[in-house]
Amino acid sequence: MRIPLALKFSGWLLLNLALLVALAAGLIVSQGGFNWSALVEGPPGRRMQDLAEATAAELRNQSPSTRAEILARFTASHGVSVMFFGEGGEILAGDRTELPSKLRDLLSPRHPPRRDQFEGPPREPGLDGPPEPQEDLPPGPELRTQRLLIRAGDPAAFWIAVRVKPPQTGLRAGMTMVLRAPTLGRLLQLLDLTPWLWLGVGAVVVSLLFWLPFVRSLTRDLGKLTLATEAISDGRFETRVPETRRDELGALGGSVNCMAGRLDRLVTGQKRFLGDIAHELGSPLGRMQVSVEILQQRAGPGLHNAIADVREEVDHMAALVGELLAFTKAGLRPRDAALASVPLAPLVARVVAREAADDAVRIDLPAPLAVRADADLLARALGNLVRNALRHAGRASGITLRAEILRGAVFIIVEDEGPGVPPEALARLGEPLFRPEAARSRETGGAGLGLAIVKSCAEACGGDVHFENREPRGFRAILRLPAA
Repeated sequence: MRIPLALKFSGWLLLNLALLVALAAGLIVSQGGFNWSALVEGPPGRRMQDLAEATAAELRNQSPSTRAEILARFTASHGVSVMFFGEGGEILAGDRTELPSKLRDLLSPRHPPRRDQFEGPPREPGLDGPPEPQEDLPPGPELRTQRLLIRAGDPAAFWIAVRVKPPQTGLRAGMTMVLRAPTLGRLLQLLDLTPWLWLGVGAVVVSLLFWLPFVRSLTRDLGKLTLATEAISDGRFETRVPETRRDELGALGGSVNCMAGRLDRLVTGQKRFLGDIAHELGSPLGRMQVSVEILQQRAGPGLHNAIADVREEVDHMAALVGELLAFTKAGLRPRDAALASVPLAPLVARVVAREAADDAVRIDLPAPLAVRADADLLARALGNLVRNALRHAGRASGITLRAEILRGAVFIIVEDEGPGVPPEALARLGEPLFRPEAARSRETGGAGLGLAIVKSCAEACGGDVHFENREPRGFRAILRLPAA
């Protein structure tokens, strides 16, 4: 499976960020390990302490019926449940909820229960005011502020316990505010850590946006190089890529352009050489044909069979030279030749009539239909396709010549119900002088230039050709040309 470079670069970036996070986590573990209570230290912890003391102060000055409304507003505002417990573990305000064992241990009584630890004798039991000193307890040290954060319960939730000092310094009695946050998001919102979370997400997004132009530039130029090399591999040696980059990709583009230029000169020189040879061979072969005709007329009956063999060989050589000349003419045609609108129906009718295949080829063309092409080259390509079908499939093989138009292109299809070609030979059809193993005989195989001429003609007209086998049997050639 091919993985795009953009995805690879993005993956490496995210992996880099993940490694940084892992290193930070490892540092934390090496310093004593991570625990949830670390989140309620520093500024977030001080914020929770201020919130607990402010809420406790507000509850002390209210009646029991009003306290429930205050806690309800607190729950609606922060999205968490809130409870207050006394020093003896008794609940002072809020709904009674099953606490995790660690919190229960924290809230267990440290001293024998007293009458009430937050109020004077004349007041209603509850949170109405500070407790009065009780002489039956030995004096102890001033209560230290404590905060605890754990994740426990079923379903799991985050529990925050904050010890609140008594309003009068020196008193041992205090109380604990317990908060239950159902989700991590609620916890971060309560601790005012959401901005830090968004800051981390923003850092990742900014990093991706920072890398995106670089990655996009690489993938765009690599895509151009890929398209150019594919075009060169298809024989379009005039293809070039921009050389604007000043890095290794720019150097690679220059090398590809240099390679394409050298291949263009090499192939063009080869075609010119073949064309010159074919042209030079035409005259002596013509003279040989005339000489054989004269020799056959003057020779005795005993030499007629030998002269017929010689004549067959000379005719075969002449046909081969003719195909070579046609192939080089199609390949050497100027690539910037002006193409014209060619009506398809009359041209196909002329081609079929010239091949004497009116009774063997069924024509199915939507009228009117025209293509942008060179009329002579298109006629030569279609003639070779019809001739190829007649030679390999036979006149009674249901040869069809039809056309379809799709997305601004015209597809001319020549198909038959013959034996087709071996599947491994399909990719090489159109190569000069290539013939499948099943077509090696002189009578049926030809010179191996017919389909190469078709390919050259199609490319000279700004199109291409595709060959495939039909199911269950048969062969199909698809010539694609721009619509006029």
